[in-house]
Order: sequence, then C-alpha cells, then structure tokens
Amino acid sequence: QVQLVESGGGSVQAGGSLRLSCAASGFTTSRYSMAWFRQTPGKEHEGVAVINSNGVDIYAHSVKGRFTISQGINKNTLYLQMTSLKPEDTAMYYCAARGDPVLTLLRSSYPYWGQGTQVTVSS
Repeated sequence: QVQLVESGGGSVQAGGSLRLSCAASGFTTSRYSMAWFRQTPGKEHEGVAVINSNGVDIYAHSVKGRFTISQGINKNTLYLQMTSLKPEDTAMYYCAARGDPVLTLLRSSYPYWGQGTQVTVSS
C-alpha cells in the first residue's frame, strides 16, 4: 500500500523560504511521477510542480523560478524547496504520486495522496 507523509510546513514571513518533504513508501514501480499540489479553502487543488522517475520536472507558472522540486538520493523522499514566498502561497500543500512517468499537474491523474502540510506566509 502506497503511503505519502508530508512534513516541513509552517509559518514564514514574505520573502522567506521553506522546504517541504514527502516520505513515500509502498511504491513497487521504478517508473512514476510525484507532484506537489496546494489548496486553499473553497478552491480546487492547484498543481505546483511534478517530477518523474527520469528526473524531468515541470512547474506551474505561478511558482516557476521560486520553487524547486527534487528527490532524495534513494528516491523515497520528495522535496519542494520554496523561496521568495508570497502571501498568496499560503495553502495546504499535498504530495501526490502515480505509477507511470507521465508529467501532469492535473489532480485527477493522481491516485495516491498524502494528508497535507500547512504553509502560511504573512506579509
């Protein structure tokens, strides 16, 4: 059974940085994509960044140049380094995974989800 557990969220002032982590277990395929999404109350999940087992990544326009997605050496951990944070980055951040290397930021494409970690950016 695939499990995803996020950590690293918190409160930070605008312009600051945070690094989110997602510990993955139970994945039996070496071909996959893992992504970060975020959601604010009353809104749909927004795809932030995705990386696949080939190391290829894509970003949402709103975070490109500020956020970096990466994997740990053993590829069991997914990271999201967030810099130059803005109040509009405030959201619950979720880690998601799928069992093929298709790069997509479409929420419905991901069958596996973590519980989320809150990020709050104050002005």
